[in-house]
Amino acid sequence: MSGFASDAMTRGLTEHASSRPIRTLLFSTLYPSSARPNHGIFVETRLRELLKSGQVETRVVAPVPWFPSRSARFGDWAKMASTPAFEERNGLQVWHPRYALPPKVGMNVAPWTLAWGARATVAKLIRDGFDFDLIDAHYYYPDGVAAAMLSRWFNKPFVVTARGTDLNLIPQHPWPRKLIAQTAGAASGSIGVCAALMDELYKLGAEREKLHVMRNGVDLERFVPLEKEAMRQKLALPQGTVLLSVGHLIARKGHDIAIDAVARLPQATLVIIGEGEERTRLQQQVARLGIAARVRFTGAIPNTHLASWYSAADALILASSREGWANVLLESMACGTPVVASRIWGTPEVVQSDVAGRLVDARNGAAFAQAIKALLEAAPQREAVRRYAEGFAWGQTTEAQIALFRDVLSHTNAGHVR
Repeated sequence: MSGFASDAMTRGLTEHASSRPIRTLLFSTLYPSSARPNHGIFVETRLRELLKSGQVETRVVAPVPWFPSRSARFGDWAKMASTPAFEERNGLQVWHPRYALPPKVGMNVAPWTLAWGARATVAKLIRDGFDFDLIDAHYYYPDGVAAAMLSRWFNKPFVVTARGTDLNLIPQHPWPRKLIAQTAGAASGSIGVCAALMDELYKLGAEREKLHVMRNGVDLERFVPLEKEAMRQKLALPQGTVLLSVGHLIARKGHDIAIDAVARLPQATLVIIGEGEERTRLQQQVARLGIAARVRFTGAIPNTHLASWYSAADALILASSREGWANVLLESMACGTPVVASRIWGTPEVVQSDVAGRLVDARNGAAFAQAIKALLEAAPQREAVRRYAEGFAWGQTTEAQIALFRDVLSHTNAGHVR
């Protein structure tokens, strides 16, 4: 075939690809389900905003570890077992194939079991007419590594979005670190929700030109300022200072630091929203400090109901040791409530103004208590906090994703994958 004919074919393929929506397969274990509606909701949110453009068509494959029992005594494992094999969420078709996650060796074998568990589902999607253009994977390990295998099996390009612990914690283990580096080399592009994550991937050997920062936005329609006193009455919250700490009850979220800080603020009440393995230990800490009357555990609350809690509070505390891009920070700000957060990873990219809140260098109760006092004394206006959050709408990220996807497909149609 002559060079002219080849160029003409390439132009034809590219024009055809750009004349219809890009077809993506979103692949991730981090995706909500009817059994776990808050699990990975940040992935669903970004996809929902992307689909509003009308330029992308998507199916979701969100594998779930296999577990034999739905008995409530097994906690999250039972919820995984209860996850349907297929469901529709917000108008999207979502498949939940199972994969094996054996004890002790699960971390090392997960990419293979994950890819093999999803392979039949992906093949059926293609047979049934959804011959997607590329794989849009979320979370680098094991999901991104498994996506690289699916990419080879089905001859599709893929991109991976890094979200936090997949790059700021898991690479501490040698074998996953090696596979992450290999996957970054094979991917057509890597997306980080903050620059700090892409810097980390670069240190692992990734090519700088294939690294893209696309921050999360905030749903400015779901998270809006509501009248503070009305929300306090609705939620049976006391007068005085009300602080929130929102997130899974796990060690790295730093709820224990928030508790210690509130113990040093006699007029403050702390509301801890979330569920997890640390709940008993945190409750014991509260009892030991003698502040049970000033600390309330709500359990998990649907994301759609959080605006009332943010609006009722004077500040949000996020004392995490590791975060990629903490969505709770922007959700709180969008409701007019400033934040006090650890100066780690992507958080300084979110909190760039004293209007938005305060960053804390030392992760201890004394430092957080001091920062909370300083924030409350400054008393940023709720309207100003909301305006700051409005600078984080989703439009720019949506446009950047579409541009990256089209660039990947133009190189694929030209006969090679970046």
